[in-house]
Amino acid sequence: MERTFYHFVLTFRGGADDKAQFAEAVFHDHSFPKQSTDFDELSEYIELQQQPEMTADVFDVIWALYH
Repeated sequence: MERTFYHFVLTFRGGADDKAQFAEAVFHDHSFPKQSTDFDELSEYIELQQQPEMTADVFDVIWALYH
């Protein structure tokens, strides 16, 4: 079973860089699509949320590490 993007992102929690801030924002966002492994679904969600800590640029960096 493939690990979800959500579970991968949580591995960045606890730091002080952009990836850690992104991970904290994802963790506290109760409507984040936690079971998704789909780039398009996650990318669209992040673009629609427009949270300052959850940017598309950081998402792209983390997604590249995820795959």
